[in-house]
Amino acid sequence: MELYELSVALKSLVFFRPMMHDAVLCELEKFLDLHTNSIAERAEQYSRFVSALYEQGDNLTDYVLTRAVCDDNRYVRLLSSGGIISENMRSCMENELFVLSAVSSLNSERLIDSVGYNGYLPTYNISDIDFIAEYKRRIADVKKNGYGIYAKNTMFRYADGEIVPVMSADKTDICDLIGYENEKQLVINNTRAFLDGLPAADVLLCGDAGTGKSSTVKAVVNMFAPQGLRILELRKDQLHDMPVILERLHDNPLKFILFIDDLSFVTNDDDFNRLKAILEGSVSARNDNILVYATSNRRHLVKEKFSDRDGDDIHRSDSMQELLSLSERFGLTVLFSKPDKKLYLEIVRSLCEKNNIPYTEKTAVEAEAFALRKGNRSARAAEQFTDSLLTNINLKERDENDA
Repeated sequence: MELYELSVALKSLVFFRPMMHDAVLCELEKFLDLHTNSIAERAEQYSRFVSALYEQGDNLTDYVLTRAVCDDNRYVRLLSSGGIISENMRSCMENELFVLSAVSSLNSERLIDSVGYNGYLPTYNISDIDFIAEYKRRIADVKKNGYGIYAKNTMFRYADGEIVPVMSADKTDICDLIGYENEKQLVINNTRAFLDGLPAADVLLCGDAGTGKSSTVKAVVNMFAPQGLRILELRKDQLHDMPVILERLHDNPLKFILFIDDLSFVTNDDDFNRLKAILEGSVSARNDNILVYATSNRRHLVKEKFSDRDGDDIHRSDSMQELLSLSERFGLTVLFSKPDKKLYLEIVRSLCEKNNIPYTEKTAVEAEAFALRKGNRSARAAEQFTDSLLTNINLKERDENDA
């Protein structure tokens, strides 16, 4: 295509029309449309385009392909849900992929030549790939790869009524977590069953603080992300938005863990009944592509005072059982207890090896003393101790270099 024809073709996009709000493609389309303008105007607009591209990298092909794969459009939604795609729609998609392929292969030399300027203009890279074939390959298994924001990201949070990606997502690997092998395997097995379409349970990971409950959940999600698992972290006070969240995720081909960290309730807490409805599987409260994983430092999730047991409720026993039984509505409860001295020191030793810190008998003594000062042994205490060792080593090396 001629450059001006490409400009018109980009204006004519249907399925990929939202991509034209993208800064890179918007600036490129403006440049392609300047075929009759002055050299100065074309040079300025070309530089605007490259500036926008440099913010994302310097490879136009990779950028356009990634943007297309991550685009949430009607065609890919129909494809993922098994909906009917008419021949008109197929023809439209094929044409638009041809247009994006042509755009992605525009090299900087060709665009610079069209400017007609003899001075310096910045260049960028392109890749020699079959754009259309690569796009179709990536969306062919949409149940694992996802689409839209879910194609590029694994971890999400709920903010201001929107599901948004966590930009600095936790990269914890299951192999990074030392000890608690049986506990981790229970969560892994349940999650694998969920992805395989087998019966799987909501999970409550409870026990002492700093034992790796939250890290286990995130590590398992990272483990199964290539198989189509994503995580959406919610605060307890966001449970009232659950109907909206479930509606948005209902037709998504991926599987989701709704993760509630550090869960607990007080008596007469409205969120108690909301979570109870979700776990009991009321008609409006559950999708088959969603499980709830929660962590808590309490085995029984309701904070209770002695005075609560002395109220004037005639059926006080029934009321107490309702409060104490919420945790039983999780199909799987995994208990993380404080590590004993042997496990605690094993975690310290492994972390030292990972950070190239010498582990000696003196290190073990110092690690134990560190835990005693904190009041308990835990995986978190082991990590904090090794972090302090690493800091001291770096400070010592810096002082020696300065000297």
